[in-house]
Amino acid sequence: MQLQSSEGQVQVSEEVFDIPLNEALVHQVVVSYMAGGRQGSKAQKSRSDVRGGGKKPWRQKGTGRARAGTSRSPIWRSGGVTFAATPRDFSQKVNRKMYQGAMRCILSQLIRDERLVVVESVTVDKPKTALLRTWLSSKNINSALILVDEVERNLTLSARNIPNVRVCEVSKIDPASLISYDNVVVTEKALKLVESKLLKVAA
Repeated sequence: MQLQSSEGQVQVSEEVFDIPLNEALVHQVVVSYMAGGRQGSKAQKSRSDVRGGGKKPWRQKGTGRARAGTSRSPIWRSGGVTFAATPRDFSQKVNRKMYQGAMRCILSQLIRDERLVVVESVTVDKPKTALLRTWLSSKNINSALILVDEVERNLTLSARNIPNVRVCEVSKIDPASLISYDNVVVTEKALKLVESKLLKVAA
């Protein structure tokens, strides 16, 4: 199939860019990806984790006080927490073919929705936000993920102060980012890299 580029037509594989949308697969992969980004580092100390408390505070009988085996009991001041929280791993397993299949579904749907913009290159002469903003305005783009084969310093510096605009290398793309922006601007070189990367898995 052919995609319209700023310089003409670009030939791409239908195995990557013309796949029917599988909403259940895309949803599962996006949720899995976002869950994997959760830190899950909440932690509290139980009675066994709190320092001290090794000695029995007083003898078992004869003092008139309630029996106590440790001063780090949850009912004591500076004691441990009764049901202490432990670090959690929120990641969900997704097979590699499922992940790559979801990526192909998303890219294909972006093309059908006319949200994938193919350009020859995205370059700015100076690290100035105004230059990139003008370039995006000329294409009527307000929110975009810019995919490039290699990140340039001027482009990165120009984009970092523009809301809803992010520059990303092909090797770092993810399903959540692809669906988070109104448009995905991709250079021809980056498009070919994406195609070759997903074709290997499809084969």
